[in-house]
Amino acid sequence: MPFDVREIQPTPNPNAVKFVLDRPVAEQPVSFLTADSQAKQPEHPVSKSGLVARLFAIPGVSGLLFLNDFVTVSKRPDAKWPGLKRAVKKALAED
Repeated sequence: MPFDVREIQPTPNPNAVKFVLDRPVAEQPVSFLTADSQAKQPEHPVSKSGLVARLFAIPGVSGLLFLNDFVTVSKRPDAKWPGLKRAVKKALAED
C-alpha cells in the first residue's frame, strides 16, 4: 500500500531528512545503513514490501531509518536534496 508524505522535516544532520507519512511504517525502529543491510533483515515488513530496495535504488541514498510514521533518509554528501526528495516521495507512493 502506498504512503503519502505529509511533511518533510530537516534534521540536525544536513545529510538527513525526515519524511513524515500518513500512517505507521514500522512499530520498532529499524535502520538500514547500506543497501546490503537489507539482507540481514529480510523478514522485516519494510524489507519484504520492497520499500527498502526502492529507496536504495535512488542514486545518492546512503541510509534509512524507519520508525512509527516516518522514515529518515540519509544521503551522500555530494547528492542534492531537491531531486532526492522528489524521488523518495515517488518511491514511497508506489504500491
